[in-house]
Amino acid sequence: MSDPQFLTEPVGKLGIIALEGCEAMAEKINYYLVRSRAGRDNDHFEGYNKDSYIINTEFVRFGSGEGKCIIKESVRGYDIFILCDPFNYGVTYKMYGMEQRMSPDDHYANLRRALSAVEGKAKRLTVIMPMLYEGRQHKRTRRESLDCADMLREICYTYNVDNIVTFDAHDPRVQNSIPQKGFESIQPAYQFIKALLKNVDNLKIDNDHMMIVSPDEGGMGRCIYLATVLGLELGAFYKLRDYSRVVNGSNPILRHEFLGDNCGGKDVIVIDDMISSGSSMIEVGEKLKQIGANRIFVYSSFGLFCNGFEKFDKAYEAGIIDKVFTTNLVYNPPELLEKPWYVNIDMSKYCAYIIDTLNHDESLSSLLDPKDRIYRKLSEYGFERKSE
Repeated sequence: MSDPQFLTEPVGKLGIIALEGCEAMAEKINYYLVRSRAGRDNDHFEGYNKDSYIINTEFVRFGSGEGKCIIKESVRGYDIFILCDPFNYGVTYKMYGMEQRMSPDDHYANLRRALSAVEGKAKRLTVIMPMLYEGRQHKRTRRESLDCADMLREICYTYNVDNIVTFDAHDPRVQNSIPQKGFESIQPAYQFIKALLKNVDNLKIDNDHMMIVSPDEGGMGRCIYLATVLGLELGAFYKLRDYSRVVNGSNPILRHEFLGDNCGGKDVIVIDDMISSGSSMIEVGEKLKQIGANRIFVYSSFGLFCNGFEKFDKAYEAGIIDKVFTTNLVYNPPELLEKPWYVNIDMSKYCAYIIDTLNHDESLSSLLDPKDRIYRKLSEYGFERKSE
């Protein structure tokens, strides 16, 4: 994908605020923004070409665990983008002398602090939260809180955030809680296809050799898109749950039932929005192997691996799973990056394109529907175009 060229003036001077845990991602995004903008003839717009677009920000912690955000430079009139990863458990702080890992609630508190610090000064505010805080709780099944909707309403209507940018929202209908605000849920489909082609040998992308499978009925949308673009058959698993009890916040899965065409001898791509414990994904892999699947490639936008990596190590050694692809949109511990079965998909350049495009107040349509870029990438590797 070539660097974009814009005909419109920016909304305002560009500024990026990285919350704790997002500093490395912000540095990568900044690198691509600086490189992309260096050759553009927009010097007449004040502050357009800079060595860095990252706003100098500090998050302070007191001994009691209380915190605050300090913005150390002017942001008046800026078009501000705030990067927030609520799932970065690698960030720690001390409370009463004891080391504490930051929870999603702690990261959300930092987001509110940053918004409070810039409120009324910035020209426009956009929050980039790749995986939505409490995004899995998108509807009520009993008398319970709806934290994701509450979060969106609070930051948009209390702190005047104009746009939310997220990736692969568990249920994009959560945007109905903020109907007057911008909400983009972006699918990293192109980046996954690019990583698959680069990291897997002897691929044959046709109906005789490959199939797309959804691990549950809720994830069919993202699978339908890739199956259509690649011209492949689609299968799905139905989760039979025990609704008489709740374990770790959800009804336990009794078994997976496969719905779809014969996958015997085919490579199978299993796609879901996130990997939590990984138990469901590995059970799906085992079921697919039992019915004759060849290689199994798992793709998920967010790899949380809440229960560690041991299950995936064993599944890889047993030949159940060949590769696992997840993005760097959420925290990836160093141990994960060294696994022989793991492929990390770097999304920083794509995020830089999104920020650049929004700063110029131009349409994201070409970024949101990447089918043409997917076809071009397939063509580079000798695969014919499968679908319009």
